[in-house]
Amino acid sequence: MSASNARRWTKPTDIKARLLRQWERGDFLSSSVEDRVLFPLRISIRGPASGEISADFSTVRDWITNWREQSGVPCEWKAFVHRLFGANEMPNAAVFPDARSVVRLLGVSREWEAFHKIAENTRSTFPELVPWLARRSMQALELASDWELLLTVIAWVRDHPRSNIFIRQIDIPGVHTKFVERHRGTLGELLDLVLPRETIDTDARGALGFNRRYGFQDKPERMRIRFLDPSCAVEPSRLGLDLTLNAAAFAKLAPSITRVFITENEINFLTFPEHPKSLVIFGAGYGWSALDGADWLKCCEVHYWGDIDTHGFAILDQLRSHLPHARSFLMDRDTFDAFHHLCSSEPDPLRRELDRLNPEERMVYDTLRNQAGRETPRLEQERVPFSTVQAALRKLGVAQLLE
Repeated sequence: MSASNARRWTKPTDIKARLLRQWERGDFLSSSVEDRVLFPLRISIRGPASGEISADFSTVRDWITNWREQSGVPCEWKAFVHRLFGANEMPNAAVFPDARSVVRLLGVSREWEAFHKIAENTRSTFPELVPWLARRSMQALELASDWELLLTVIAWVRDHPRSNIFIRQIDIPGVHTKFVERHRGTLGELLDLVLPRETIDTDARGALGFNRRYGFQDKPERMRIRFLDPSCAVEPSRLGLDLTLNAAAFAKLAPSITRVFITENEINFLTFPEHPKSLVIFGAGYGWSALDGADWLKCCEVHYWGDIDTHGFAILDQLRSHLPHARSFLMDRDTFDAFHHLCSSEPDPLRRELDRLNPEERMVYDTLRNQAGRETPRLEQERVPFSTVQAALRKLGVAQLLE
């Protein structure tokens, strides 16, 4: 008999490994708080066939002995009579009468007790959250040390609907701003199950929309702008050309501007050349909601200057969800090729489709993301020479004169 046949016979360690996979999926914790019967749990044991017993009984006997000497897996035995070796018994199935027998075998009694404390507290305070515990049992277990405070925060939000205060002003012993921020994802899922629908702003989603969704104040969004034409500036002698405005003030600005540039690099923002009837915005990465109220931007040419890398094009793509007419600036193939020798490697490139890129931008983006097995190049905007920026602006000015 080959050794490979013996390796196919079930060992006690195989049973434990299977149970551990079920534990890590949350099966046992979930079944303990919902109407799902797992126990008694019977797992069949694969053993030798009659021919294998005849071929190498000593190996079979060692396998049976191994099962007899182990003590962790409760075993059901079956009798058999072999024509050569007479009456014997071999393990037929592992049978676990209840969850605690599995918990003892896996050595997770502390985790089991912690989860049941969570379930008990939840059932007595927010029974509507018990189905969430069944779906997310392992996530809840990871939060065991914070669970009581999470329930306290949920109760506070329920009792103070749409409080219109900053999270920092929540007055609960042991709860600080970072606690709520750290658990926004979980709190959002739980609050949606507890709060009346009319107290939730369902248009606000995700971590960035947490405050608005549940009625907390957001810190004011701010825009930093710099006028590239002093004649268009707002009181330049008193306020200067470099201003930081909240979103409401930015929306009401309505300057005599026809062209807006957005750049992600602060030094590029500070050194951006003068240009008629223009201003430059210091970009905010993937956040563009502060632009939404500024209807005057719809009447301007908008040029976005980001890094020539996959995230730079993703930011441009997202900007166009707010300002569809936005154009890219110095993010073309000619710029990439001219300064390819200055490229670095992008640490975490994107691979997904970007539907709002024009054909030329998509060609560059595809070149970047389709670097199978190679480092993805990245041309950071600050590596583009100042003279190139000036030349690109002159071309825009000439194009405007020709229109």
